[in-house]
Formats: sequence, C-alpha cells, structure tokens
Amino acid sequence: MRTEAAERVLCALDDIPDGGSKGFSGAPGAFMGLFAVRRGPRVWVYVNSCPHIGVPLDPVPDRFLDAKKQMILCSTHGARFRIEDGFCTSGPCYGESLEAVPARVDDQGRVLVPEDAGL
Repeated sequence: MRTEAAERVLCALDDIPDGGSKGFSGAPGAFMGLFAVRRGPRVWVYVNSCPHIGVPLDPVPDRFLDAKKQMILCSTHGARFRIEDGFCTSGPCYGESLEAVPARVDDQGRVLVPEDAGL
C-alpha cells in the first residue's frame, strides 16, 4: 500500500511572476531557502545553493534568472543553470546540478513541496 508523502504549501502559483522567479526563506536561522521558477502553469523548485561553494544564488531577493530570463544564474561566479533540470551549462560548477525539490501545482493553484523541503 502506497502512502502519500506529507506536503506543504510553498505559495500560490500567482505569487510567482509568469516567466520569473521567487525566493522563499528557509527555517528560522537557516542559511538556505528555496526558489521557484515559473513558465505558465509549470513550476520548478530548487534549493537556493550553488553547487560550487554553497552560496545563495540571488544577489537581491527574487532575482534568480539571467537578463533574458532563460537561465538560472549564480550571482557569485556567473554559473548558468537550465531551468528545466538545474544542470550547470557554464561556470565553475559545469556539469553539476542544483538540488531539485519535487513540486506540483494542485487544483486550487497552490504550489506544493515536500513538508521538509528547505528546512
């Protein structure tokens, strides 16, 4: 018998600008949080930590994408990651990937992640 993993609401889909990104704080005192990228009804969620040295990716809140909004960008060393799978295509962590977080949008338009994601 399969049991569903516990989930929590990260945000409403409409809280993330279409074609944009949004960051979310971790647990109190935690250095890393999560961030989400939206393309229409699809959302990808990652841990906000560059695989190169573990720093947060965003230089200012909610700025995770390059100027063309086509790649995720690490502000510290310029590493670029594909939105669809977090794979690094250039920079000091080439070939590595961001830590993906399973996410889904429910029928109420809420983005759900595992209960312990980012904690």
